[in-house]
Parts: sequence; C-alpha cells; structure tokens
Amino acid sequence: MPRRSPSPDEYPKGFELGKYKILALLGKGGFARVYRAHDTVEGRDVALKVPHEHLLKDGLKELLREVRITGGLDHPNILQIRNAMFVGNRLVIAYPLGERSLATRLRHRISAATVLDFTSQILDAVAYAHARRIIHCDINPDNVILFPGPSAKLIDFGIARFAMRTRVAGSGSGTLGYVAPEQAMGHPSFRSDVFSLGLLTYRMLAGQLPRWPYEWPLPGLDRVRRKVTPDFIAFLRKALTVEERRRFRDAGRMKQAFDELVDDALR
Repeated sequence: MPRRSPSPDEYPKGFELGKYKILALLGKGGFARVYRAHDTVEGRDVALKVPHEHLLKDGLKELLREVRITGGLDHPNILQIRNAMFVGNRLVIAYPLGERSLATRLRHRISAATVLDFTSQILDAVAYAHARRIIHCDINPDNVILFPGPSAKLIDFGIARFAMRTRVAGSGSGTLGYVAPEQAMGHPSFRSDVFSLGLLTYRMLAGQLPRWPYEWPLPGLDRVRRKVTPDFIAFLRKALTVEERRRFRDAGRMKQAFDELVDDALR
C-alpha cells in the first residue's frame, strides 16, 4: 500500500522539510508543533518549530513578526533563531536544541540555589527585552529551555507586544495560570511580565502554582519559608500583588531588587 501522506500539521519520523529530517515530536500547542530534527547540511540536531497550517492563512504577518523580534534580540538568556525559511508554503523555524524545558525539570526536586540561579537568568532576559520596549506576555516553564551549564534561555516571543506610552491593547493571550489579571483582560504591560516572573519563581520554590485570587498566604508558603528569607518572600509578594501599580515597574527594577537580596536570600 502507498505510504499515507502526513496531515498538514503532523510529520512522521524521517519526513524531510527542506534540509531538515524529522526525528521526533517534542511538543505541540495552539501555535505550533516543535520537532527534534536533523540538519542534513550542517550535520547537527535542532529544535524545529512548524507553525500550524491554518495560522499561515491569516496569521503569517504575526509569525514573521515573532521571527523578526527574536532575531533582533541578542542576549545569552534568549534563545536565538538558527534559521527561518519557507519550505513550499510552510514556514519552519530552527533553534539550537536544548536538554529539556524548565517544565520538564520541575517534575523533579529542585534546590533553592538552582531556583535563584534560574530566576536571575530569566530576569536578565526579560529586563533586556523590557529595555527595548518589548513585553513578552507568555513567561511560563514551557517557554524556558535549559542548556548545559545550566543555562536558562527564554523562548517564544510569538505574542510579544511593543510597549507604547499608552497602555498596550491585546487579546488576553498567554498561558493559563501564568497570566496577570490585567493581561487576562487584554491589557498587558511590563508589570504583567513581572507578575508572571513572580509566579514562575514562586512555583519553583513552592512546588505548586498559586491560583486566583492570589490571596496571602499563598499555597505552599510554608515550604517557601523553609527555603528563603522573609525579605525574599516580601520581594515575591510585591511581584505578585494583584494591584498592578504596586508591583515593580518592569523587569529591570525587579532585577535590581533581586540582586540586592540574592546573596543572603537562602535559609
């Protein structure tokens, strides 16, 4: 029998997209599928992001926008694009292949010192983006890829917004559970990324993710208290304030406060 053609959004092992040979599916979401693929020209494996076909009809401009935003960011904790190209009518985006996502790492026990190290790196990346007027809008464990070192690199600027002097209007996009209240209402700001950063750090320390209405004491706080000082908990509480204006103004200010606390943050 003839080999069945792959569906528009799914490719089997061995399928070739230009110079890339599919090895395995790494993950999928509403935006794209990500494959482990082999670059048959350069002789190395990559993470190959293939946006869903239906997005190419009406969302090509947004897809190209992500490529151009990421391509314009040069920071050691932001994952750089290796290549972006069309293969027929399909856009494929190749990235360096990491060891695993932070989400996968969090399935196992993680030390408080490692949490602070990852937080510092991710904060650096977001502060760099904020200094260039870019709001990420989707900071969560799946969007942090870990490399040897360990090095944490932020990915997926697909729904990033350029910040203007007035509040940015958006669709309320983002990952459920990591979105600030005002972002869920379609009004992201730098402080929305601050809230997501606070949630991510708290999740790493507590082993569980706080939920709306984010009232203190948050779930898992006893575990956090055993790991970090009251001053660091106050730092997290400021980042996680529901009232937007009471948070750090942006990731740059949050990083400054973090750097002042981190040397004495561990219990």
